[in-house]
Amino acid sequence: MLRFRLAVILAACLATGSAEAARCGGDFNSFVASMSAEAAGAGISQAVISQALGGVQQDMGVLNFDRRQRGTFKKSFEQYVATRVGSVRINGGRAMLARHAALLTQIEQRFGVPREILVAIWGLETDFGKGDMGKLPVFRVLATMAHDCRRTELFQGELLAALKIVQRGDLRINDMIGAYAGEIGQTQFLPSSYIKYGVDFDGDGRVDLRHSVADVLASTANLLHTNGFKMGAPYDEGSANFEAMREWNHATIYRKTIGYFADQLAAR
Repeated sequence: MLRFRLAVILAACLATGSAEAARCGGDFNSFVASMSAEAAGAGISQAVISQALGGVQQDMGVLNFDRRQRGTFKKSFEQYVATRVGSVRINGGRAMLARHAALLTQIEQRFGVPREILVAIWGLETDFGKGDMGKLPVFRVLATMAHDCRRTELFQGELLAALKIVQRGDLRINDMIGAYAGEIGQTQFLPSSYIKYGVDFDGDGRVDLRHSVADVLASTANLLHTNGFKMGAPYDEGSANFEAMREWNHATIYRKTIGYFADQLAAR
């Protein structure tokens, strides 16, 4: 999906950004060498750096896509939700609620986020993991965006976070495939959020947001819980839970769509 989290990135300040950013612009290979040195200083192994950044190329298609984004919606909520939440997707979501009922109960008990919200996000992002998770090499995307001077500190931080994902053993290099801002996995986490909120809920020793449904749903719940989402409280526009979902997506229309989808799944 052409994600609206780019609107978030336009305004975001990355808390884990580097204290002294590499100089953006100029020769791309020199910039990558500078980032490689910074990554090594942050404890990333030379093997991971070489695998991830060795021979990485600038992607002008990514820059062109980014420059076309405006961060706003031209459709009304009614127009937008009609394109995103239809009977097929609602039925698919209800099937996921039944298939993963025991897992979702465990996640609700631990994080206090209702299952319908989690399944709604999962469905909107990648059609419950069956849809498009992105086809672009994450390190090529993030190196390109970090080299661009408009939001270099933000994307330098995301690039370092992506390297940490591989360093921790969560994903292999060939699994680091994502969307136009480097989002990864079945609910499309930015690398910094992957590091901050990712949960190994299936107990296999790594956080796998591409292949493990347990990790995907628990990590999504952890993000919302950490930002103040409360079980049993309303999540309509203006509520505290609606504001808690802002960490997921700043766009009001998108958060309203999550709530609408969740209500359909709960048959309310």
